[in-house]
Amino acid sequence: MPELPEVETIVRCLRRRLIGLEVEAVRVVFRPVVRNREASFLNRIVGQEVINLRRRGKMVLVDFSGGLTVIVHLKMTGQLLFCPNAEAWDKHTHFAITFRASDEELRFRDVRKFGFILGVRTADAEGSKELSSLGPEPLTLDLSSFLDRFRGRRGRLKSLLLNQRVIAGVGNIYADEILFKAGLHPRAEVSRLGHRRLERLWSAVGTVLNEAIAFKGTTVRDYRDAEGLEGLFQNRLQVYGREGEPCPRCGAVIKRIRLSGRGTHLCPRCQRR
Repeated sequence: MPELPEVETIVRCLRRRLIGLEVEAVRVVFRPVVRNREASFLNRIVGQEVINLRRRGKMVLVDFSGGLTVIVHLKMTGQLLFCPNAEAWDKHTHFAITFRASDEELRFRDVRKFGFILGVRTADAEGSKELSSLGPEPLTLDLSSFLDRFRGRRGRLKSLLLNQRVIAGVGNIYADEILFKAGLHPRAEVSRLGHRRLERLWSAVGTVLNEAIAFKGTTVRDYRDAEGLEGLFQNRLQVYGREGEPCPRCGAVIKRIRLSGRGTHLCPRCQRR
């Protein structure tokens, strides 16, 4: 599933291409991808101008001049692609927006069909079911605010990093990389972590996520940016997907364990319990 760095990369790419364009038409090929009960809701953006693109957690938000916002969640295999109109569609393309005075269109492609599109009023977006339960953006938190998110909580450290109500946007890949960077075990009990270790965690969150954004995300299988290009951060992964390989820090063999049903990668020497 695309995580915070991948979605942020897509948003930055589309922001350069879409802002200022006026919608000419909306085309829905696979109706279940749209969550609105009223099938015609998304047609209300026709004639409106794209005024902003932003990210919330793992979701893309496209704001239009008429006070409507389209929320897109890519889930496991979704892609948002800005393609030439003349480029052939494939069977996995379910939705598209065309623009006046442009020979390119925005397409939503999803092999497994888990992703969704939702149109809401911009004023209601943050209060929608999809966004209202999300925790704060991790890259906006100073140390004090970050500590407040974990203080008084119980549970395994990785499980809390993955909990979108605690902080929004971190998934399996970056949780493993963050914990390696911080030298913390995924099964560590949060309530037993002191200030020093939580400060290391906060620092690792910022370092890993910002570096992944700089390298345009991680392509393991399906992820592509809005121009169809792979990310580059997979070449810099320290533990994720490297089971059986030597740790880049100490040389110990990287292990893969199961935690809350998730495959979890760690160095048993650098991340002692």
